[in-house]
Amino acid sequence: MNGIDESIVIIDYGMGNIGSIVNMIKFVGSKSIITSEKKIIERANKIILPGVGNFDKAIKNIQQLDLQDVITYKAKEENIPFLGICLGMQLMCNKSEEGVLDGLKLIKAEVLHFSFDDNSLLKVPHMGWNTINKNKEIPILEGLDNNSRFYFVHSYFVKCTNEEDTLTYTDYGGQFTSAFSSNNLIGVQFHPEKSHKFGVKLFKNFIEKY
Repeated sequence: MNGIDESIVIIDYGMGNIGSIVNMIKFVGSKSIITSEKKIIERANKIILPGVGNFDKAIKNIQQLDLQDVITYKAKEENIPFLGICLGMQLMCNKSEEGVLDGLKLIKAEVLHFSFDDNSLLKVPHMGWNTINKNKEIPILEGLDNNSRFYFVHSYFVKCTNEEDTLTYTDYGGQFTSAFSSNNLIGVQFHPEKSHKFGVKLFKNFIEKY
């Protein structure tokens, strides 16, 4: 449409840091389209599901826009490369302690709240730079190592049912899943669009290797 490459579709359901993602994709030499239109999502070759905010509100927005079925179909039936970022990752799970509604159920996982005792120096939300520790090697992590630093802002974290779905761990009062992957599905809890050279590498891998 209008000369824009529709192969990378960023789903706009009203809750996401979308501008920064578009700029990062442009920086690595590609194009994307932001949309909430089902017909455009149906033609996508890659999907990015961003998100910042409340789990239930996000699911309600997706349902009100009538996008849940097309998202599920593209992710689970067409098996196109699918990247969830921050809340987008959490929405891919079965459920969250933040709300009562079901998630998209794209991956077997649940979302839990950080819980520290009163004497802990750790704050919620987990905010700022932290490193990743690889649990396995897949193309999106090519060129990234265990010293790679990403920017986090979140009060809830993902727990995968199957450990083999965990892509990276991060330590914050104990290890949590900071990224997962299952076949074509990838979720990252951190914000690669705010993570400088490490985020650039991750987006470049997602665009070029999938």
